[in-house]
Amino acid sequence: MAQTQIASDFAALHGQEFMNLTTFRKNGQPVPTPVWFAQDGERLYVMTVDNTGKVKRVRNSSRVQVGPSDRRGTPTGPVAEGTARILPSGEAQQANALLNRKYGWMKRMFDLAQKLRSTQRVYLEIVPRAEG
Repeated sequence: MAQTQIASDFAALHGQEFMNLTTFRKNGQPVPTPVWFAQDGERLYVMTVDNTGKVKRVRNSSRVQVGPSDRRGTPTGPVAEGTARILPSGEAQQANALLNRKYGWMKRMFDLAQKLRSTQRVYLEIVPRAEG
């Protein structure tokens, strides 16, 4: 298996529809998940449901890796190290607006489905991991 190339920032994600968000279990095992994302400069935003494994893992460790992928999670470019945090509800509006702008009617259909299931939405913000 080829070694994963680690990028220094999120440039490889420009123009991509999906990215792999890799979170880490307590034992250090990586868990990649293909997700929709919006990019604003060096910040990435991801929408998910509050009881997902990725949210639980981010609560445990803010370390993540991101990289472009197809919808099935097959990597299509280099991976970058990042730090994730769960946005408080007061900061989630910008993330939601960016995702709405990027994904349009597909996101709105997803929103409707989530509303019908009465699930609680969570937004993650990811920034490049500081060196050192």
